[in-house]
Amino acid sequence: MSTLTLNLVESEAKIILEALLEKDASMESLCNSSTDEDLKADIGNDLVELRIFLEEFKNNAISTFGASVLEFSNEAL
Repeated sequence: MSTLTLNLVESEAKIILEALLEKDASMESLCNSSTDEDLKADIGNDLVELRIFLEEFKNNAISTFGASVLEFSNEAL
């Protein structure tokens, strides 16, 4: 299996974490509201893979940058 290694600064890790968490919520919502069993199964499988990756990425980001990497703000500077 091939692998990809990225070097990220804290702001980049935050952007990726926020996007992954939004994707997780979107997929969960679709999975919970869909009546199409095939779609639910496909999304459910992808959601499991996303959550496995997200947990590892989140833990690595926290150990590198601290818990503040999970603090997101959309307020204007």
